[in-house]
Amino acid sequence: MVKVKTVLKWLFITLILLFIYFPIIFLTVNSFNATDIIQGGWKGFSWSHYEYFFNWENEPIHVVLQTFLLAIVVAFLSTVLGTIGAIGIFYSKKRVNKSLSAINRIPIINAEVVTAISFALFVSFFSIDKSTYIPLVVGQMILCTPFVLLSVMPKLRQMDDNLYEAALDLGATPTKALFSVIIPQILPGIVAGFLLSITLSLDDYVITAYTKPDTFKTISTHIYGLDKNNTVGPKIKAAYWAFTALIFFAIVIVVIFANVVSYRKARSKKK
Repeated sequence: MVKVKTVLKWLFITLILLFIYFPIIFLTVNSFNATDIIQGGWKGFSWSHYEYFFNWENEPIHVVLQTFLLAIVVAFLSTVLGTIGAIGIFYSKKRVNKSLSAINRIPIINAEVVTAISFALFVSFFSIDKSTYIPLVVGQMILCTPFVLLSVMPKLRQMDDNLYEAALDLGATPTKALFSVIIPQILPGIVAGFLLSITLSLDDYVITAYTKPDTFKTISTHIYGLDKNNTVGPKIKAAYWAFTALIFFAIVIVVIFANVVSYRKARSKKK
């Protein structure tokens, strides 16, 4: 009976993992396929999609780089704003704390399309020029900042309040105490919020589509626009299979490396 339960447990876990990762593995395998259309079946091993992706004269590599640049800028600004907001809310009065925390949840609870349309109407009403990139950056910050705040708040609650008071009693200024005591304590939450913001920015389509300049493309808007181009569309989409495979391999390597490091640290502590 115990063996049956064990088999069923591992079978369930395998099916869940297969359901989650099969699309990525499928695209990774097809990134080495000689055809540009998945429905065409396997046509032989080829590096053509990788060659097309890394060719500087083609669009995909430029789109990926500018998408990552946008994500880093948005993540940095969102992390700064979210961290300041989290500290401010945490040290505010109870009623203010609850009110601001509730307001922070609005962009999270709201459907992204509602946020995008609302912000697009705001931009249109005040005639803000989208070519300045300000609507694009601010729009994505509206999406990312609440998640940064939610990442930092638990670390603030775990922190010992006496540490900050002790720093002030020992002669530290509030600014010195902030950067010497509070920030190091909540740093894991800040890093988690930064990485989450990068992920949200890379994944976003709706807000970007409403706020980006006409000449600017991100990965999501570029791929969506390829459906209207039947000539080079399939070729460019196939190049993004190669990009998916590269990201997948990079994540696998990082996860393996992190687990090896943590395993070695655990063994060294036991010794």
